[in-house]
Amino acid sequence: MIKVGKILVSDDLVTENFICDLEKCKGACCVEGESGAPLDEEELPVFEKIYKKVKPYLTDDGIKAIEEQGLYVKDSDDDWVTPLMWPGGPCAYTIFEKGIAYCGIEKAWRDGKIKFQKPVSCHLYPIRIEKMRAGEALNYHRWELCSAACKLGKKKKVRVYEFLKTALIRKYGEKWYDKLVIRANEFIESMKL
Repeated sequence: MIKVGKILVSDDLVTENFICDLEKCKGACCVEGESGAPLDEEELPVFEKIYKKVKPYLTDDGIKAIEEQGLYVKDSDDDWVTPLMWPGGPCAYTIFEKGIAYCGIEKAWRDGKIKFQKPVSCHLYPIRIEKMRAGEALNYHRWELCSAACKLGKKKKVRVYEFLKTALIRKYGEKWYDKLVIRANEFIESMKL
């Protein structure tokens, strides 16, 4: 683990390669899984605020799920997550274009309807945040669905933390990210010994 301030960063975020390859995976991370996207507590009021502007972008199934379950729900681990269209199904905020799953929230953001891009957990994927007493730990979530992303990242020589620069800056700030880059380079150099 690499320590940057109060954040522990898994070595894998520095050593592994990753670039989302939507043409190959078709946005499967929005569709597959046992529960919806993890939400930070401070994101919950944002969902209340943006829903009316996001709703026109959503599918009928997504709207139905949200109206029946709520804008966000507690999962089996008692964490806040986005609702699913049906058990084991897509996130209720998922939309489909040309066979690829996208985020309806992000589509509204791209169109300038809202200022919230999407849940930070989605923006950071494949990083998963683990809350700890003294801070947070950033872990690399390995999922077979993302094998094409690993191959593309390796081909283009882009590491996980580099691919997620914008998301990491959104979550922790530019100064923190600059420190991460320094620590990552030190770590990579130390591995060459």
